[in-house]
Amino acid sequence: MKLLVLLSRVPYPLEKGDKLRAYHLMVRLARKHEILLCCLSDGPTDPAHIAHLRQFCTYIDVIRVPRWRILIKLATAVFARLPFQVAYFHHAKAQRAIDRAIRELRPDHVLCQLVRTTEYVRGHPTLPKTLDYMDTLSKGMERRTENAPFHLKPLFQAETRRLIRYENLMLDLFDHAVIISAQDREYIYHPLRDQVAVIPNGVDTAHFAPQQQQEKHYDLLFTGNMNYPPNIDSVLFLVQKVLPIVRRKRPGTNLLISGVDPSASVRDLARTDPLVEVSGWVRDIRSSYAAARIFIAPMQIGTGLQNKLLEAMSMRMPCITSALANNAVGAKVGEEILIGNTPEEYADHILDLLADNTARERLAGNGYRFVRERFDWDRAADALDQMIKGPSPLIARK
Repeated sequence: MKLLVLLSRVPYPLEKGDKLRAYHLMVRLARKHEILLCCLSDGPTDPAHIAHLRQFCTYIDVIRVPRWRILIKLATAVFARLPFQVAYFHHAKAQRAIDRAIRELRPDHVLCQLVRTTEYVRGHPTLPKTLDYMDTLSKGMERRTENAPFHLKPLFQAETRRLIRYENLMLDLFDHAVIISAQDREYIYHPLRDQVAVIPNGVDTAHFAPQQQQEKHYDLLFTGNMNYPPNIDSVLFLVQKVLPIVRRKRPGTNLLISGVDPSASVRDLARTDPLVEVSGWVRDIRSSYAAARIFIAPMQIGTGLQNKLLEAMSMRMPCITSALANNAVGAKVGEEILIGNTPEEYADHILDLLADNTARERLAGNGYRFVRERFDWDRAADALDQMIKGPSPLIARK
């Protein structure tokens, strides 16, 4: 089968969650199908990254859209029907390129990742297609609205309404739909949401494997795309609300924040606190995991499955997170993961683990076994493959 994959970003290198999911699924689908890749970029692409993708893609078109065009499109989106997150990624130049690819390559099926790319196939109603919602973007925007500045709340509320309508419409237009967790599926406002298949991420357990004899330079670690609002919110909460409580009993507790593109507010944390280090992008994120005693992700907003938790658990790290994040992971609370609801609860978990090496090892070992048993990229790709090749449950119910 010729499978055309539409992505909002070049899926390599793997520094963001959507890239990670797209990459690992494509690598495995390429064993059975011919992968045709069309993706967007607002900047130059390293030829070495394209060469890497050519190992499993027979066709690659990286469609460059300058940032000034994106800004113009966003300005006009105020008066349009599309959500801003869709308008940001939808451009006439890219539409022409994708239409040409469909016309000339004649794919048997199209896989769109996120509703950000679905507008490109609206004009091809007879072409079989699958939507990977990944996250429910409308719910993420709704949560961001709660903490948004007063002057931005109307804009965020309008975007939430647009996203809800658009997500529902796309479910009507696609043959198949998948999502990353059952929790996210419940956030879709559509009577057929039970027909959306849950296909979780995997974790490369051979790559993210425990590293022995590694000196621990940090007590705590947080990783992720550090320009992503839920991650920014999480580390601000950690540094401003949780660490002061921890340091009343353990003054030297330090933290490493590791991940690509840290925002100004994240960089400021390191400037104002000598025990907080912001590394920015690192060549091998495993070095950050291996250098810390505890992984902590106090996610307060956002949706989807936190790959950072899977990676940390796969590297045999004890993990502390929120109920919101663990709802998608499904680890057993108290045995495989620890959950905090308040700054005081997070602080208690941190202090208990730092004081008890046996407790750290027990939690880390249980989490390690849980991830290896439950999260596998091969199983995820096989489930997606079977869906693509099978009849459409959505069309049958409409």
